[in-house]
Amino acid sequence: MAEGKDLLQVLWSGADVLRGKMDANEYKTYLLGLVFYKYLSDSYLAKVYDLINDENPDSLEEAQRTYEEVMKSDDAEELLSEIKESKHYTLDPDMTYINMLNDAKNNSFNREKLQAAFNRIEESDELFNGLFADVDLYSNRLGTGDQKQSATIAEVIKVLDGVDIIHTKGDVLGNAYEYLIGQFASETGKKAGEFYTPHGPAQILCRIAMSGQEQKKGLQVYDPCMGSGSLMLSCRNYSKEPDYIKYYGQELMPSTYNLARMNMFLHGVLPENQHLRNGDTLDADWPTDEETEFDVVTMNPPYSANWSAAEGFKQDERFMDYGGKLAPKSKADYAFLLHGFYHLKQTGTMAIVLPHGVLFRGAAEGAIRETLLKNGSIYAVIGLPSNMFYNTSIPTCIVVLKKHREGRDVLFIDASKLYEKEKKQNVMREEHIDRVLELYTARESVDKVSYLASFEDIKANDYNLNIPRYVDTSEEEPEVDIRQLSASIRETNRAIKEENGALLKMLGELTFADEETKDAVEEFISVLGEV
Repeated sequence: MAEGKDLLQVLWSGADVLRGKMDANEYKTYLLGLVFYKYLSDSYLAKVYDLINDENPDSLEEAQRTYEEVMKSDDAEELLSEIKESKHYTLDPDMTYINMLNDAKNNSFNREKLQAAFNRIEESDELFNGLFADVDLYSNRLGTGDQKQSATIAEVIKVLDGVDIIHTKGDVLGNAYEYLIGQFASETGKKAGEFYTPHGPAQILCRIAMSGQEQKKGLQVYDPCMGSGSLMLSCRNYSKEPDYIKYYGQELMPSTYNLARMNMFLHGVLPENQHLRNGDTLDADWPTDEETEFDVVTMNPPYSANWSAAEGFKQDERFMDYGGKLAPKSKADYAFLLHGFYHLKQTGTMAIVLPHGVLFRGAAEGAIRETLLKNGSIYAVIGLPSNMFYNTSIPTCIVVLKKHREGRDVLFIDASKLYEKEKKQNVMREEHIDRVLELYTARESVDKVSYLASFEDIKANDYNLNIPRYVDTSEEEPEVDIRQLSASIRETNRAIKEENGALLKMLGELTFADEETKDAVEEFISVLGEV
């Protein structure tokens, strides 16, 4: 059974088959799509076997044989109806992963069968619409012609045989999938910013947003720039009732939206708890007709993105209460922030990652920031280390927001030095994350790292939230002892003279092969004698 590290190794070695044929941003789609297909197929067979025998199968082969037999019997229709109700999809016996694997081992695999399986899943329920749209089994990237393309996919299918989904416990597979997404993010660099938030900032964001809400049953989590869904799913780790969390997420990129859907299923999130949408968050508000306010809002939007900032948005409920000001066209940061904040419950917490410019830029952004501060909406500002994110090396900050709280003070934390350097990125370890949470929970001033600023402090700073204005991290230069310095210089000069004397003596004892060399050495002796 592949579990833990073994599982990660098996999954990552699947990437080796595709590496070299295409860049990581493309082959991630194939590998993650095929892992998800295997998950749907294997869990389907396990469910079939359980319905027939009231227990889990020992192997996929055993489950496949049982399924093939029952499909030839009079019970086939009843079984399919029952399985459709619980799994939301059905597969013919020749559409299962194990059937494809046997073909691959016998060199008889054909991608047509796999495409038929993808189509069947997608057509089974609205939940799966377009889920495999990006897994192009007919792409020339896989090789030239039917045979080579089928052979490449067959190789990946054989590698994934090491992933034992039937016996994998709990979130192990989901976490492995999350690991894969992270690996692809680091390989693809700038292209990865759209779908992944690194572990350190993600955990800080989620722990803060979940703080005080850990016991809540039926918690509602919202991420309007969800990427792969990692931030929302990280909130599960800090809930005492993770199975009852409802997830609401939106994503602009269709392929990333599909990745988030797969990620939800692989973490065992029930279909009725998934409310995900492919759309433009700023262009049109969502959600508007079901739940519209949420306990937890987590966000890592694209930094300083362009948006229309059209006049009509001044009448949009999300943006209308900020002195008639909109985020600038070339910097949508506050548009994202205000969208998320609009959807926050009165009792909830929002945490968003943004570039430092949102803390001090003036004009419209300054006016929006001033309104938020006067309303007591900004609760904390946390400066993160630079070079944390795959799509930018600039330092970023986490802004924490709450609605209708007592007081208008703001906690500042400078976490810019809490990291370790690792290859291309800076990484926050568990002790760094814990330290930030410790400072956040204590909510008090600590020399060099945090400062609890009163509203008067902030007003005196003209509503500028630049962290160095509040947290002084400068170190005093040590006092110089002039007498000690003089003695040290005197000792150094004495040592130099002594060494020069020894060198001059050695040079004076030299003999020379010709006059030219002799003249050059005598000139050097003369210069050294002056020192």
